[in-house]
Amino acid sequence: MLAAMPPTPDATAPGPGAPDRGRSDACPGALRLHTADDGALARIRIPGGLLTDRQAMALADAAGELGDGHLETTSRGNVQLRGLPSGSGLDLGRRLRAAGLLPSDSHERVRNIVASPAAGLDGQGHADVQAWVRELDRLLCASEAAAGLSGKFLFALDDGRGDVAALDADVTLIATAGGGVLLRLGRAATARRVPADQAVRQALGAAEEFLRALRAGGGRAWHLREVPELLDPGAEPLPALPGTTLAPGALAGGLLVGLRFGRVSAVQWRTLAEVAADAAGELRLTPWRGVVLPGAPAARLPELARAGFRTDPGTAWERAGACTGLPGCAKSVADVRTDAARALDAAVGGGLPVHWSGCERRCGHPAGRWVDVLATGQGYRVTRMAVDGTAGPSVDVTTEQMAEAVAEARRTM
Repeated sequence: MLAAMPPTPDATAPGPGAPDRGRSDACPGALRLHTADDGALARIRIPGGLLTDRQAMALADAAGELGDGHLETTSRGNVQLRGLPSGSGLDLGRRLRAAGLLPSDSHERVRNIVASPAAGLDGQGHADVQAWVRELDRLLCASEAAAGLSGKFLFALDDGRGDVAALDADVTLIATAGGGVLLRLGRAATARRVPADQAVRQALGAAEEFLRALRAGGGRAWHLREVPELLDPGAEPLPALPGTTLAPGALAGGLLVGLRFGRVSAVQWRTLAEVAADAAGELRLTPWRGVVLPGAPAARLPELARAGFRTDPGTAWERAGACTGLPGCAKSVADVRTDAARALDAAVGGGLPVHWSGCERRCGHPAGRWVDVLATGQGYRVTRMAVDGTAGPSVDVTTEQMAEAVAEARRTM
């Protein structure tokens, strides 16, 4: 039976004034661990997804020696370690500081920065967003006020191709031809042109203004879009934001591999670090559960495929994600990753982004148009979500019927 669904909680339109959520932001970090059914969870911010091969090795060591032996990448290009002992925070913090992954204890949860992962590799962009990442991270950690941002607040630095700008971050910088830069706030339909040499400072300034507005109004909000009086950055129309993601395989200037639901073993992660060390010494984690290896040759793809990474483009696994589900999350009502993997392995081709969720929170769901696959306890509810977060018709199916329903929903453009 078809029925309309309400918008997902994180996609609702802003109401008047800054909301008071009634609780503090509980987003986990590298020092403030989250207790899950499978042990403690640490979320390590990786600004711009940029890692050296040595930093990647340090994360693999931490996962193998402290956690469950696996690493997860998130929809913001960060890294999670699971299965940690409750008292492992001090040891983990020491390891991260030694690797240069924890420059500020007070700011570690607010270093949420995504950047165009192929910037500088394929000649398609208009700016060196890696330099923007480093500058923004430095200024962010130096700002006493910025420590008050929510762990959910997101900066996006787009080199002009419109990939990470389509993620609807709180503050977005978009490079334009000729060295120009646009500043977009929240989901505003327009942007303000800013001087290129001041763009990063103005991006941070917008976040600090958001915090001042919250203090003045006495509300508690996590996202800039929830304070509508701040969403008037200018009258210049946005450029096209196609949101096109990179396909696995050889790129101009490197390789891209996909991680199934973003989760790999420490052994697999070390393979990535070794390939990176033989090339440019760098890894770039994408917001779409992939890893770019700048400078790596196509001859390494068979090795990476044997290691369990996705290296073939055009499969149903493209733009597919899932929350942790059972047994790792007590709120889930299904082992969504097992069910999703079975459905994806049986499908041909991709289509719209798709995300499986074990509960109504829909952790990690994508922005824009996507297919929502929600576990109900009796099966799954499959819904096509619109760009504005509103839901189209939905269909309730059994787990056995779910693969066909998802494939059909993804094909309907």
